[in-house]
This record gives sequence, structure tokens and C-alpha cells, in this order.
Amino acid sequence: MKIYRTELGEEKQLFALLDKRAESSSADITEKVRDVINNVRIGGDAALLDYCEKFDRCRPTSLVVSDEDINEAAAKAPEELWEIMREAADNIRIYHEKQLSEGYEFHSKGKKLGRIVRPLKRVGVYVPGGTAAYPSTVLMNCIPARVAGVEEIILVTPPKADGLNPVIAAAAKIAGVDKVISIGGAQAVAALAYGTESVPKVDKIVGPGNMFVAEAKRQVYGIVNIDMIAGPSEVCVVADATANADYIAADLLSQLEHDRAASAVLVTTDEGLANKVDKAIYEQLAKLNRCEIASVSLENWSACVIAKDIEDAFRVANVIAPEHLEIATENAEDNLSLVENAGSIFIGEYSPEPMGDYFAGTNHVLPTSGTARFSSPLSVDDFIKKMSYLSYSKDAFLRDADSVIKFAEVEGLDAHANSVRIRIEKK
Repeated sequence: MKIYRTELGEEKQLFALLDKRAESSSADITEKVRDVINNVRIGGDAALLDYCEKFDRCRPTSLVVSDEDINEAAAKAPEELWEIMREAADNIRIYHEKQLSEGYEFHSKGKKLGRIVRPLKRVGVYVPGGTAAYPSTVLMNCIPARVAGVEEIILVTPPKADGLNPVIAAAAKIAGVDKVISIGGAQAVAALAYGTESVPKVDKIVGPGNMFVAEAKRQVYGIVNIDMIAGPSEVCVVADATANADYIAADLLSQLEHDRAASAVLVTTDEGLANKVDKAIYEQLAKLNRCEIASVSLENWSACVIAKDIEDAFRVANVIAPEHLEIATENAEDNLSLVENAGSIFIGEYSPEPMGDYFAGTNHVLPTSGTARFSSPLSVDDFIKKMSYLSYSKDAFLRDADSVIKFAEVEGLDAHANSVRIRIEKK
């Protein structure tokens, strides 16, 4: 990995590289996605079936997967995996139940003010197809929605000639999915946003996908809500001389195998550790099934930063604002206070990022590309809405009326002022 030294100000070169990686989709992709969205909005199910044939090389007899087909597919999932997913689901549910919040009400000088919390009625969850199946995506997106009280969860996933993937079917049953629909890509996002004969219009779309899915979510935002525009995966490890180089190398590679645009950054106060990690990476890389993918992301988007001290190391990490931040220092728990920006934080040498990806209970749908500076992991809050309310007594109204009238007149909104004034005149 290329080395940058903060004492020379070289970390700025790394920041610029990561900014380049985060650049949005091309004009060509934007236009292609716009066409797909328009076609689905106008053509409905017929357009969806045409896109299934074009992009997925199969044409389902029905876009909606029947309960019978879901059960049949789920029965093919290994029983051991069923047990693992059930336990993971329990962990995810317990963690997210802590996030539940209620409304409030208070009284002040004849006024009653409050907030009502309500779940969204219907959400769509996108689960990628491709060459791999991601049951963890089903659990991480659907369980918080169910905990929030969402009435209907619609899962969309690209169709396969041999039917629904068994592990996706099993995860859907465990997570409490209400309907599974065999569509993928930008066309699935469009269907969820606008609705078709078979696809109900949803209030929010969540879940990861490729650049076409991400661009589609960007374009339909405002018609529906979305979770986030997710970029390629990334990890940053802050380490000192006490860290285990083999562990760090394995953790960096665990993100680099995602895709060719993934990023892994080691920020350390010890150059000797950096050299050990670099050596361990190449030793482990050769043994990976996805060696070719990880090699590309390692070469293009990964680096090591040598920091002056631990505070300097966290300064660098906070600028990167990584999706995943691992703390591999002697006093890892104490260093938590130095973190300002990160999607999810993994503390100590026995808390590698995959524990959060699959099993611990924290959510693995996280802000990427530096957006952890201002956004948060997927949570119960993503599946609720809040409404405010107020009630004035007559005396409280008369006390505040002149102030409101003056405010309205300053802004030139006479009708606002009159709405209040007419009640004074009629008293």
C-alpha cells in the first residue's frame, strides 16, 4: 500500500483520492436510468417484464412470488443457516428495539404542544441478485422496519430462471416480509416509487444496489423517501504498535473483496506495523477466492497513513469519515471519545467488521464516501415519521396574538396577520 505521512502533509493527497472515488454517476448512466424510470411509470408491469427479459434473461410468469413458491424455496435453505439467521435476527431485533421512541406532550401557559410518532405504512426493500445472495441484507433492512411498526414490507430482488434464491426466501420469512416481487435494477426502484399493476407504491425505498439502482434512488427521491445513496464499501483502521498485523490485514481485505471500487485505509502511529500489515496483506490476498477484485481495489483505493500520534491518527480518520472504523489500539475503549465521524465503530481486536455485517445486531446499512459526517446508519428512525401538534386556549391566544401579527406584517404576509386579527375582533 502507498504510504502517506502527516508530518509532511501528504494525507491531503489521500483525501483528494477518496473524494475522486466518491464522485457521482456519469451523465450516461443518469440518462439511461431516466429512460427506465419513465418507461416503467408509463408502461407498468409490461415494461417490467420486458426489462426482466432484457437484463435478467428470464420472463417470470408472475412478477409477484406466490407464498407457495416462497415456502418451497425457503425449504431448500440449509437448516444450519436457518438457525444462524434466526439468532442473528434476534440480535438485530433486540438492538433496534432500543431505538423505539414515543411522542411527547407538554403544557405551558394555556398552550398544549406535542409530537406524534407514526410508522410508515409501506416500504420497499431492494435486495441485490447478481452472482451472490445476501440474506443479511434482508435481515438488516426488514427487521428495523418491522420493529418500527411498518404495516407492509415489499421485497424486490432480480428474477432468476430457477426461481427465488432459497437463502433469500428463508431470510424473508424470518424477517417478516409481506410480499416478494421478482424485479431488479433501476426498473424495480421505479416500480416501487410510482406503483404498477402488481407493485404497490411505497413510502420509502431502502437497500443497496449497483450504480443504476443508486442513481434510480437519487432520481425518485421526492416522489418517495430513500435511505441513502450508498457508494462502494470502505474501512478505516486506526492502530498503534500493539495491534496484530495479521488481524488488520484480514480486516482490510474483508472490505476490498466487495468490489473494485472498495477502499481500505490503515492509519497508524507505527511505521513498523504498517510494513508488517503490508506484507500480511499480500500473503493473505493470494489465498482469496476474490483475489482479482481485491487486488484492483487495493491498488487503486487503499493506503496507509503514518500519523504523528494517536490524536493525529483520529484527526485523519474523522476527515475520511469512513463507513466502518476499527480501533486497534492498546486503549481502544478510551479512544472512542476521539471519534467524530464514522458509520459504525468496531472496538478492539476481537470486534472485526464482519461481526457487525452479519450477527452482532448493529445495522450494516451505513453511510459511505464521507457522508458519515452528516448521516447515520439505517435504524428504526428511518421507518417512522413525526407530526407536531398544538392547541391554544383563548387566553393564551390573546396573549400571543399581537406578537404573531407583528411577525406576519414584517414578512409582508397580510393574510397570516388577518387570520389572527379576525379572532381578536370577533372576541
